[in-house]
Amino acid sequence: MSTKYRLMWVTVLVSLVAAGHAALPQAVDGEPLPSLAPLVKRVAPAVVNIRVSQTVESRSLYGDEMFRRFFGIPDDQTGPSREIASAGSGVIVDAENGYILTNHHVVESADEIQISLINDKSLDAEIVGSDALTDIALLKVDPEGLTDLPIGNSDDVEVGDFVIAIGNPFGLGHTVTSGIVSALGRSGISRNGIEDFIQTDASINPGNSGGALVNMRGELVGINSAIISRSGGNVGIGFAVPSEIAQSIMRQILDFGEVRRGLLGVTIQTIDEESAEALGTEVDRGALITGIEPGSAAEGAGLQVDDIIIGVDDRRIDNNRELANAIGLKGSGDKVRIDYVRGGREQVATAELGQRTAQQAGGAEIHEGLTGAQFAINSATTTGGIEVSSVDEGSPAAQRGLRAGDVITAVNRQPVQNIQQLQEIASANRILFLLVRRGDRQLMLQIR
Repeated sequence: MSTKYRLMWVTVLVSLVAAGHAALPQAVDGEPLPSLAPLVKRVAPAVVNIRVSQTVESRSLYGDEMFRRFFGIPDDQTGPSREIASAGSGVIVDAENGYILTNHHVVESADEIQISLINDKSLDAEIVGSDALTDIALLKVDPEGLTDLPIGNSDDVEVGDFVIAIGNPFGLGHTVTSGIVSALGRSGISRNGIEDFIQTDASINPGNSGGALVNMRGELVGINSAIISRSGGNVGIGFAVPSEIAQSIMRQILDFGEVRRGLLGVTIQTIDEESAEALGTEVDRGALITGIEPGSAAEGAGLQVDDIIIGVDDRRIDNNRELANAIGLKGSGDKVRIDYVRGGREQVATAELGQRTAQQAGGAEIHEGLTGAQFAINSATTTGGIEVSSVDEGSPAAQRGLRAGDVITAVNRQPVQNIQQLQEIASANRILFLLVRRGDRQLMLQIR
């Protein structure tokens, strides 16, 4: 081992020892070897393997409505059902009460959830609450004999920090990988999520979802959530939901029984060079306000139509998706600083966010092809469905034929009654076929 290499690792490990969380290893031939074993031994018991089982109907021609009608088969005729199982990971964050954080996509549609501790003890778990947009879920188990992982402040994480990832890749059980933080604030990874990911090159593979991203102080700084890979395996690009977001979602679930997401109350459109030229402004980034809801946080803060939002708190805003992410990651009642441009001058406003309910959502949160539309539960008639409350002119939603006042009654031949059902179908399909009621007629729109 070269003197330069040895000095580098000794410096790193001495700093860990000073923090009381790791120890220098035994020397081999007089040369000290770096090891994260003391750290791993302390934090690994807080990471659990998750087994999810659900019953699904096997694909059958009987499930196709046109097939049943043609051959006169009764509507109650369905294909055989079967049980399928999947694996994931979770992190014990409150041993006293038995609370475990994991990903929403790990446990959604689960009929039964079972977790396994590092000592192979198995426990049944139940879902306390779940949030599809941030991909965070909270589980509860019998708290006896658990070890939890302290939650660190992900806002203190910096690019280049050493981290370890612990999870259950490919169902193999507890596995530890190491790396660094590669980037912060990543978004646009999925079509319909609210995202502010930590990117890491610590190996994350299928089954790691819901596992722990841990800093060198032995603190949870992220919930491993996604990878980018054409092969389905690790290529050194993994993403974790920051602990501050996961902890906020957990608190809201425990305090209110639901996620009370912040609402600014604006409809927006991305500003780019082309639209900036058309508007005669030098601002070529941000989110242009095209509408403001009466009584909303935006109206209370003095924002106006034609203002261009370029920042939220300390976060730069380049487009409408980034604004939706920044506001969606806040809770109702939070006060936020809004940096905006009006008449060529930069100005600042403070808005106290309202509450976005499960009965309303922006199209960008659901599918990129629905960007520019706002949706709400249709309560005007007894037939239900999802109402298109507004559509921004020239937006992707408008280009695909959606109009304000349309009522969506089915998506990909599946009836929808609420926003969550629309989100679930959109998250699993790149192409959507919307059955829309417009006045006294019906039509089908394709969304890509």
